Amino acid sequence: MDGGAAFPGTPPVPRSPEDVFRDYRARQAGLIRALTTDVEKFYVMCDPEKENLCLYGLPNETWEVNLPAEEVPPELPEPALGINFARDGMNEKDWLSLVAVHSDSWLMSVAFYFGARFGFDKESRKRLFTMINNLPSIYEVVTGTAKKEPKEKTPKSNNKTNKSGSKPSRLAEPNSRVPKMPPPKDEEESEGEEGEPQEDHETALCGACGLGYDDFWICCDLCETWFHGKCVKITPAKAEHIKQYKCPSCTGSKRAKA
Repeated sequence: MDGGAAFPGTPPVPRSPEDVFRDYRARQAGLIRALTTDVEKFYVMCDPEKENLCLYGLPNETWEVNLPAEEVPPELPEPALGINFARDGMNEKDWLSLVAVHSDSWLMSVAFYFGARFGFDKESRKRLFTMINNLPSIYEVVTGTAKKEPKEKTPKSNNKTNKSGSKPSRLAEPNSRVPKMPPPKDEEESEGEEGEPQEDHETALCGACGLGYDDFWICCDLCETWFHGKCVKITPAKAEHIKQYKCPSCTGSKRAKA
């Protein structure tokens, strides 16, 4: 290949955003191969004693190191010139990262050169950019940052979608005569008394059936054990009129002592 002379007509000139994206992806695959799988071969070819060299990604998913195109202006935008001169002047990892950044820039310029040449409108350019942006960049692949994207974390306060295993917080103080019931299922549900983290309540089970979280709970004012309202036959409406709730166990124990 004589610089960029092999680009015209190989492959057939792309005409749509999808065609341009396929060309982009193929060239990117070749560049990634040069900077990862074939890195030793690439390193040797970038001899600082040679003339200005460029790294080209080709439409058949291969790569080559060559002199820039002699024609002015060239058929396509040219990659970064003289990458070989920096090879021995910096750490190899940093040098490869630098070449990767310039390769990403070159790929974008080639893709949008085609977009301009074939008269892509605003929506077509946006579609092309979206497809490109869904791929990891060469820099991300070479440096490994593409594998370290943070995972989305569900806020602890979002209990509307994760009720199982969470214990409701008590609204009333121990000396209150109002039955203890869980608060509304909102953001405050993530904390217990005095800002106690929700995780401290994850093992709470109903004192009657032994199962986890339900829509309505009530707490015994004597033993402070939580019960599902349905397990002790207490409805929210009925609980509003109870001054002090005693669970069946505490009621039975009091009668036995009497």
